Amino acid sequence: MTRTRVYAPTIAAVLAVVGAVALAIGHHDQPAPEPPLSGSPTAAPSAASTNGQGVLTRGTLLPTSIPTRIRIPALHVDEAVTGLGQNPDGSMQVPADARTVGWYTKAPTPGSLGPAVLAGHVNYHGADGTFARLSALRPGDQVRVTRQDGITAVFAVSHVDRYAKDRLPADAIYGAIDHAGLRLITCGGDFDNHTLHYVDNIVVYAELHTTAAGS
Repeated sequence: MTRTRVYAPTIAAVLAVVGAVALAIGHHDQPAPEPPLSGSPTAAPSAASTNGQGVLTRGTLLPTSIPTRIRIPALHVDEAVTGLGQNPDGSMQVPADARTVGWYTKAPTPGSLGPAVLAGHVNYHGADGTFARLSALRPGDQVRVTRQDGITAVFAVSHVDRYAKDRLPADAIYGAIDHAGLRLITCGGDFDNHTLHYVDNIVVYAELHTTAAGS
């Protein structure tokens, strides 16, 4: 049986990240507790082949390079991307303002094998966040992520899901895939005035479609 490479952080790390996203990205009223081509893309073989290391892949793969900017034409989004590490308790950091989008640095970089994870606020201190209209994306919409190496990874949305915060599918979001994927995460659903958090999370799933030079 051919083995598919898995991007699999530890269960504890996955649960910590899921918890942080569930609590923080939609935080409403209080501070959140809760990157000609400059490089040559690595063309992955077909899904029936391996990448030379016994790893089954499909589509184009890019070398590792951190993201610096995200553009979503359908939503008129054009914002900087910053790195999000982990807090001392193991939870994922979140952007410190309404506009900035954060890339989870423990996940793959956009365009490389595995699910790159970008998170942004739907609302922050009463102001709409960059991801306020994320749920309006439709299959085929583009998400363009510029990387430090000068390559823009162009993703196509495959689907958008909404989950109750305590039912986020960690494996689907952070787990094994055989291609260069992207996950955009924010909050959605109703706002709970008691907890001051939204009750759901919105997750956009996308796959690398093509590449471009610069933006």
